[in-house]
Amino acid sequence: MGEAQKGLLSVIEKLKGSSEQEVRIVLLGLDNAGKTTLLKSLASEDVNTITPTQGFNIKSVASHGMKLNVWDIGGQRKIRPFWKKYLENTDLLIYVIDSADKKRFEETGLELSELIDEENLKGVPVLIFANKQDLATASPASEIAEGLNLHTYRDREWQIQACSAVSGEGVQDGMNWICNNIVNKKK
Repeated sequence: MGEAQKGLLSVIEKLKGSSEQEVRIVLLGLDNAGKTTLLKSLASEDVNTITPTQGFNIKSVASHGMKLNVWDIGGQRKIRPFWKKYLENTDLLIYVIDSADKKRFEETGLELSELIDEENLKGVPVLIFANKQDLATASPASEIAEGLNLHTYRDREWQIQACSAVSGEGVQDGMNWICNNIVNKKK
């Protein structure tokens, strides 16, 4: 096969996406949990200029030879009823919790519980980022996991990962879990 044909074949493969597996990820959590900061951190973008998400952001992030299409959907109370419209064909749910906002743990737990019960998320793995661990008032991830009764989720794989989206600490560990435990099962 000539060089021109090989070049055209690689262009066609890229257009078809056959050389790179795509994963659809929905990124949810209450407002001010750090979802957009986390997404920008994943995309190696500046995290110093973040504004509240009015609607949603979509970013494609390359990780471990995969194309992760991440839908970051606003967490304001008025937007939450629309979350379920974005859940179809989701391969992974990332749920972000503000570890320092203890007053909202019950609220975030209820929202997560409702999501877990959604038909479009049946069996879909969940990665929970216990964000803002860089703050002195942050609860440890193990305490949050216990409070959310994560041990009762037996119909899916789940992981809670302590992180700081601002510093990036723990974020790559979460991405490694996604790629090692979720993506490999799609192949």
